Amino acid sequence: MSENATQDKPTEEAEAPASNTYREKVLNIRTIVNVTLAEKKEPLKTILSLVPGSMLTFDVSCDQPLELRAGGHPIATGETVKIGDKFGLRIREIGVPQED
Repeated sequence: MSENATQDKPTEEAEAPASNTYREKVLNIRTIVNVTLAEKKEPLKTILSLVPGSMLTFDVSCDQPLELRAGGHPIATGETVKIGDKFGLRIREIGVPQED
């Protein structure tokens, strides 16, 4: 085997940094994160009739956990917390919420 042949062949040590770089790039991808209190379907005429002061009611108790979604997929549940004058979510359970 020629000297060049052994130099051209990548070793596992040489592949590790490239793999770590790829992994870091993937883990740095940003995705939209939503916190959902409740959802419901309403006729469009109801939505168009909303004015300041209108109320929408939901069939969810205010004590129910909030759902955290990343990229549109449920990933955790938690509860509302106040952080200064901001809203936050304290994670209570990781994983897809169980359906009743």
